[in-house]
Amino acid sequence: MAKKKKLGLEDLGGFVFSTNQDFDPDTYNENSSKENLLPKDQYLEAHFSNKGRGGKTVTIVKGFEGTEEDLKSLAKILKKKCGVGGAVKDFEIIIQGNYRDKVMEILKKEGYNVKRVGG
Repeated sequence: MAKKKKLGLEDLGGFVFSTNQDFDPDTYNENSSKENLLPKDQYLEAHFSNKGRGGKTVTIVKGFEGTEEDLKSLAKILKKKCGVGGAVKDFEIIIQGNYRDKVMEILKKEGYNVKRVGG
């Protein structure tokens, strides 16, 4: 079974370790530390997989750097243009079906650098 990625302070049980005397955990915003990169500075990977999904095929886009809202909006664009369902999970976009070539084409038009990974 795969380990769940640690995504935030809540996943650490509320513990904050800091040597900064002026650090206030109540005003800390985790999303402010994520920098919004331009699409031309993003290097994404388009994967094809059917493992762990009961034989169903999916296209997975990995490597996005930015806020979760931006990731969800990119996933929405991909799902709409492919005409299929999908989800965002563990900072990966999962598109139902084998749409790797179409997803790569869409991402390139949006200005992202995309690499085909795997068979």
